[in-house]
Amino acid sequence: MDGRDVRGHYEGLAAEYDENWVYGPDYVPWMSGRIVEALRLGPADRIADIGSGTGLFTREVARQLQPRSPILCVDPSEAMLSQLETPPPADLAPIVASAEDVAEGRTHLPYEHLDAMWLKESVHHVADPAHTLRGLADRLAPGGRLLVVMLPTTIQYPLFEAALARFEELQPDPAVIEGHLRAAGLEAELSHVDHELHIDRDRYLGMVRARYMSLLSTFRDSELEKGIEEMRVAHPEPVLVFPDRFAFVLGRRGGESS
Repeated sequence: MDGRDVRGHYEGLAAEYDENWVYGPDYVPWMSGRIVEALRLGPADRIADIGSGTGLFTREVARQLQPRSPILCVDPSEAMLSQLETPPPADLAPIVASAEDVAEGRTHLPYEHLDAMWLKESVHHVADPAHTLRGLADRLAPGGRLLVVMLPTTIQYPLFEAALARFEELQPDPAVIEGHLRAAGLEAELSHVDHELHIDRDRYLGMVRARYMSLLSTFRDSELEKGIEEMRVAHPEPVLVFPDRFAFVLGRRGGESS
């Protein structure tokens, strides 16, 4: 998907985005906790969520962390950011901008440097990941950390076969992203976290029909309905149980944090 298609996808999904992505009551706290842990976040850190969407995970990170300065919710979609409270909570600061805008310095941020930033499942929307990640790395303070959270190159979601095949065609390799962070001058490491999902089958089929993953917007309505019928046959069980595995690609700038 090009930038315009991506933005259109999320503009249309904004109002229902959180409902579609909250698999269960423990999912957002679990993922947010893993982000806090991986980045070793502290209340004094200057932090940005690049590609924050509605702030679904940013809100929970702020709840867990109680930051002294607002966490920046950076996203190119005004519709997604509008799902934050109005006015936004004091611990969050929405900024309409893309990862490329931040990397190229086209967007003014309230902090000259950042102690930590993360991109959760958005790096595949970046046209030139190597260039953009280098630009983001340049925004880090000494000791600053950059975390890319992404799916691996294969997933075990109960999707239809054409969707799984297309995912494998399009998904970047986390090892390549790790290499980009090293090339940007960061110490980099790749690890994985796992979470078992339990979700009502009919609810999941509805999420697929709503195109909760941007991947699904590459299918026409007729193709999607055919795929959903394939899923119904393959998964007659009322509750779907499957692993959700994420690659955590962490980069750290040398030097002591302030």
